[in-house]
Amino acid sequence: GITHDGLPMAAHASALQRFLTVARPYWVGDRRVWAWSVLAGIVVLMLADTQLAVMLNDQTGELTSALAARDADRFWAAVRQMLWVLAFAVPVFAIYYYARDAYANDWRRWLTQRYLDGYLRERRYFHLAADEIDNPDQRIADDVNTFTGRSLHFLLILLGSLMQLVAFSAVLWRLSHTLVGFLVAYALAGTVLSLGLFGRPLIKLNHWQLKREADFRFRLMRVRENAESIAFYGGEAQERHQLQQRLRATLLNTRRLIRAQFGLNLFQRGFSQLSLLVPSVVLAHDVLSGRLEVGQAVQAAGAFAAVLGAVSLIIDNFESLSRFVAGIDRLHGMAAVLEAAPPAAGIDRQEGRELHLRNLTVQAPGSDRVLVEKLSLRVPEGGSLLITGASGCGKSSLLRAIAGLWTQGSGQVSHPPREEVFFLPQRPYLQTGTLRSQLLYPSQQSPLDDEALCKILDEVQLRHLADADGGLDRVRDWEKVLSGGEQQRLAFARLLVHAPRLAILDEATSALDDANQQRLYERLRARGTTLISIAHRAAVA
Repeated sequence: GITHDGLPMAAHASALQRFLTVARPYWVGDRRVWAWSVLAGIVVLMLADTQLAVMLNDQTGELTSALAARDADRFWAAVRQMLWVLAFAVPVFAIYYYARDAYANDWRRWLTQRYLDGYLRERRYFHLAADEIDNPDQRIADDVNTFTGRSLHFLLILLGSLMQLVAFSAVLWRLSHTLVGFLVAYALAGTVLSLGLFGRPLIKLNHWQLKREADFRFRLMRVRENAESIAFYGGEAQERHQLQQRLRATLLNTRRLIRAQFGLNLFQRGFSQLSLLVPSVVLAHDVLSGRLEVGQAVQAAGAFAAVLGAVSLIIDNFESLSRFVAGIDRLHGMAAVLEAAPPAAGIDRQEGRELHLRNLTVQAPGSDRVLVEKLSLRVPEGGSLLITGASGCGKSSLLRAIAGLWTQGSGQVSHPPREEVFFLPQRPYLQTGTLRSQLLYPSQQSPLDDEALCKILDEVQLRHLADADGGLDRVRDWEKVLSGGEQQRLAFARLLVHAPRLAILDEATSALDDANQQRLYERLRARGTTLISIAHRAAVA
């Protein structure tokens, strides 16, 4: 749901609570030992990197002081010392970033699989309504990747900032108490101003930007999926209008985001540039009076920059943080929907040897509209049932209830086990892949050998597909290569490969001629398959 201020309801929970809802399972689940061990190793690398950075800063100051004093021995000793430090600092730096990225990649793999499990479990992908969750594909593909990468990035820069704060504050305190006091006041003022002026507007705009971009991309994907139908209709002008609307909404939000970002950029640039001047102004009197060496002033400036970077973490990363929080909102909202208990099924389901409906009433999902009322029937094993009637009278709705896709209503459905039931829709689903994978779908393996599979292709008059180069392992975009009738025959071949006890056909031969239709139905009857068909053509009866 969306609240009056344009943010999702999930956004009104604590930001930390939303983050932990999404992130916590990885750290307490089956990967917890690996996750905590590698994270501890990364933190050790960060500690080493911070200590080496302090040593490099010290040597930079020593080099500058040696040059200012024109002391050659001191200068070359500092050079040798710095080279030793660099010999350790460079590989530690590289290993740290490698470990960080590998950790983020493993986290993404685990979290994506978790969301896929929830999305595909109990056919949630089918039941999800658009008003519950928009663009689940983008949330799983893009938002999870962004979340894991940025979560680890921000977690580590927070830890790194704390380490820098401790390590360099000691250096800074030793050189100038005044500079430390000014630094604390300067950083606090900058953080409060950035949160107050730019916080909520940027988070809200980034949330809507993610949604608008996903809507635009989804519409483009729909054009690609339905290219042939659009081309036959000549619907380019209508499609352009729909795409233009989504692009306009995306660019309008982008314009608002750019304006908000302009103000943030002004603030960030002014804040960072002034910080370059502050150490010199504060330390000028001590250097000019001789109480501090030039090298010590350089050292203090380096420590000031490191400590300021640590305490002004929010200011420096505000734009990325606002996008990150918007992405958390979307993943948190999806997690809540996927983990919610499915609505109670009004239709009772049981397994049996034959199809038996008892007082079945079917309602359309999310409404009180009754499509089928108190229907009772029994189809014996090897029997057949033809469902016919005017368009919109509820024929497909009855099949959805039998298949378990629609559960709202009452009564009981008894049917063979799910693995012994096969459904053929009017428009077959064909993947881009091998011919073999089309025949085996939704299974991945079959006890049938290649000869048996080719024989089945013979039965549906599609043997020529296997005779071409590549045979059963030939890869094509079958939905575009095959005609509507060939697609329906290939779907029939898939049915013959699985040899179910019960076959449910929803206008599955609408694109076939009568002779092909009769031969395929007779083939199923000869196997003793129980048939339930929706059809309008008299020949099916």
